[in-house]
Amino acid sequence: VVYRKYASLYFVAGIGLDDNELLTLEIIHRYVEVLDRFFGNVCELDLIFQFQKAYYILDEMIMAGELQEASKKTVLRVIAQQDETEAVENSERGWGDLK
Repeated sequence: VVYRKYASLYFVAGIGLDDNELLTLEIIHRYVEVLDRFFGNVCELDLIFQFQKAYYILDEMIMAGELQEASKKTVLRVIAQQDETEAVENSERGWGDLK
């Protein structure tokens, strides 16, 4: 188990015996940086009320337990595109601006 504390948030990752702990800590740090940029100083309430966005960010960064995309700009760009697509689909269905 590898964990890191940021303010009042704990991020925990379970890894195998052959996995690199420092690389895991770096991935956690990169994830928190992206969350900070997306939410603007991420806090517990952001993760509680918008957990689907946090999972989507994690899904963009990690695939099959390995770091897939390390670029913060690329991850944020893809998330912005997803938000635009979601807004268009919601407006076409008449759901308004659901977040």
